[in-house]
Amino acid sequence: MAERYDVIIVGAGPAGYTAGIYCSRAGHNTLLLSGILPGGQLVNTTDVENYPGFQDGIMGPDLMINMRAQTAKMGTRIIDDAVQQVDFGGPLRVKGTDEWFEGRAIIIATGADPRKLGLKSESTLGGHGVSYCATCDGPFFRGQDIFVVGGGDTAMEEALFLTKFGRQIHVIHRRDKLRASQAMQSRAFANEKIQFHWNSKLVDISGENKVESVTIQNITSGQETRLSAGAVFVAIGHNPNTSLFKDVLELDDEGYIVMNGTRTSVEGVFAAGDVHDRQYRQAVTAAGFGCQAAIDVDKYLN
Repeated sequence: MAERYDVIIVGAGPAGYTAGIYCSRAGHNTLLLSGILPGGQLVNTTDVENYPGFQDGIMGPDLMINMRAQTAKMGTRIIDDAVQQVDFGGPLRVKGTDEWFEGRAIIIATGADPRKLGLKSESTLGGHGVSYCATCDGPFFRGQDIFVVGGGDTAMEEALFLTKFGRQIHVIHRRDKLRASQAMQSRAFANEKIQFHWNSKLVDISGENKVESVTIQNITSGQETRLSAGAVFVAIGHNPNTSLFKDVLELDDEGYIVMNGTRTSVEGVFAAGDVHDRQYRQAVTAAGFGCQAAIDVDKYLN
């Protein structure tokens, strides 16, 4: 028989931990299933300077350790297990590796992962010049040559934001024209600090302990060029972690959960954070969504 809880939270990033803090403080018997890698994207982040309350900044993993400890202190039961299956057809149930859990309400906070290029050096230099968030990491690379990979609106937003800090912003795009909206294209083309590398792809990122250079290959000619670099921002989109909920919840065409406030398409199932937020994708906004979902769950249960 499934263990029963008032609230089950699936996912352990800022949204999940914050939801746990609020649900437990409201007196609800709360279970948080953290997944295999608790902490979400922040466990792969070095310095976090824009999360309120830490005037000298904090390392991403340390921030997640602090959040986890606070959530546990409030009374949330945390199990480091990944949900393998869900059943929202009657009682709300989720299955870990070995057992089922039943909740009166569910909060989904499984987040989203940035799409990657698949380069080995992309992993080894992650957090040391390779980034997926200009708002988070752009200020660390003042006066340096910064490379942005992508051709959509997100890539142009990242490139324009980075012009505040970088000496020169290089945009690498596989095609001979951008996919971004005309308004974003016009802004990018008008900025003298942005240089475009058309019909090109990034084939290598080099450096000992930080990004020092990149190798770009022209797709048409095959010619490779190595250029000095201080940072690489990959902006080719995100994949929401919603495969478990396909055909269970209403998802949009990109796989994000369709929301009405914090409510999903199933009664008693709520969501918070990057699993539905394609616009902001910040730790502080994810935490805010976790707070909202927990307050809505409290009202629902009462």
